[in-house]
Amino acid sequence: MKRDALPIPTFVPDIQPHHARRARLAKQLKRGLLLLPTSRETMRNADSNYEFRWDSGFYYLTGFREPEAVLAIQLGPRPKHILFCRDKNLEREIWDGFRFGPAQAADTFRFDAAHSIDELDARIPKLMANAGTVHTLVGTDAAWDQSITRWLKAVRGEVRSGIEAPVEVRDVSRDIGQMRLIKDASEIAIMQRANDISSRAHERAMRAAKPGLHEYEIEAELLHEFVRHGARQPAYGSIVAAGANACVLHYQENRAPLKPGDLMLIDAGCELESYAADITRTFPVDGKFTGPQRDVYDIVLAAQLACIRALKPGTSVGRYRDVAVRVLSQGLIDLKLCKGSLDGVIESGAYRQFYMHGAGHWLGLDVHDAGDYKQGGQWVKLAPGMVVTVEPGLYIRPAAHVPKRFWDIGVRIEDDVLITRGGTRNLTSCVKRADDIEALMRG
Repeated sequence: MKRDALPIPTFVPDIQPHHARRARLAKQLKRGLLLLPTSRETMRNADSNYEFRWDSGFYYLTGFREPEAVLAIQLGPRPKHILFCRDKNLEREIWDGFRFGPAQAADTFRFDAAHSIDELDARIPKLMANAGTVHTLVGTDAAWDQSITRWLKAVRGEVRSGIEAPVEVRDVSRDIGQMRLIKDASEIAIMQRANDISSRAHERAMRAAKPGLHEYEIEAELLHEFVRHGARQPAYGSIVAAGANACVLHYQENRAPLKPGDLMLIDAGCELESYAADITRTFPVDGKFTGPQRDVYDIVLAAQLACIRALKPGTSVGRYRDVAVRVLSQGLIDLKLCKGSLDGVIESGAYRQFYMHGAGHWLGLDVHDAGDYKQGGQWVKLAPGMVVTVEPGLYIRPAAHVPKRFWDIGVRIEDDVLITRGGTRNLTSCVKRADDIEALMRG
């Protein structure tokens, strides 16, 4: 093999959706210059970096996953799409792996032009000249903000030659976020596969769990299932919480032993081709719910199923949040953990001692994905192509007025749901009815 023929990466996404998104955004913005950087590499310790994860918005528009890259689009009737990226460097490729380089990147990812990232300072002020408006990220990265300021200053230094400097720097993050709310067919297919893998991982964890093991051993079962199906990373830090740890919403220690009578709450999903799954299941470590555990579990499941039924096109995204509060509050009254009428418990917020988070969030390239929840003070209406998590829960910590039989019971049940033209499609297939969980664990 010649030294200039290092192998191309095994994964290159279908570029057509990325190219179409750029064209759609360019048409929406109409005039000016779009500048969008990818994420920065981050030092972990000593001379080791964290594994690089490209910026989700940048990837959404480009499909390009290398660090040190910037997207530029000269907007107008005939937009010009430009990529700045690292040069080919055969010596560094021996150590770090393949680099596209500008020429091959332009061809592979369908750019009109591509240049070395080292040419940013020379080329960006020229692209800014007479642009009027610069559409970019504002306030997310101090170094990028400084670069925008530096390039603007360079353009202003040339105004006596007849060049007009931009008069507006506009944050483009909301435009991209609103586009990302509606998933196209290629995104939905990937998210379904990510959910299939993650559902299998949760069921594997249920089968593996038993008293005497540790939380990290169950986490290892999840990771094994993720990686063996091509999803090399979790989409976020996996929560593997037994006993009282299940009442810690963002528990991350994952070191405690599993004890007889414990419930285990697992909130985990893989990342596949940059898209996240986000699933939560709660199950008894020894395979059988106790009476109080089953009582709490069935209330949470009833709330989750009611929330899913409430999801449909045209419905306010806040609607299923209200449904969760109502069903959970009635359940707390039935368990005598809250007192008074249903409306009274909701109005006073008494339920918040046991349920202190929302019913879900957008899902996509990020686990808490981009896109508005409210516009003009009103909840956004659901539309086909949106994907939301549905994750009500109850967390009962020891307290003087709480019967001891309920202490340290933490239950959350979470699925990923696609809004369709006809209603919904649940992407998540992992068992969740108490009887089905017990049967799976017996098997």
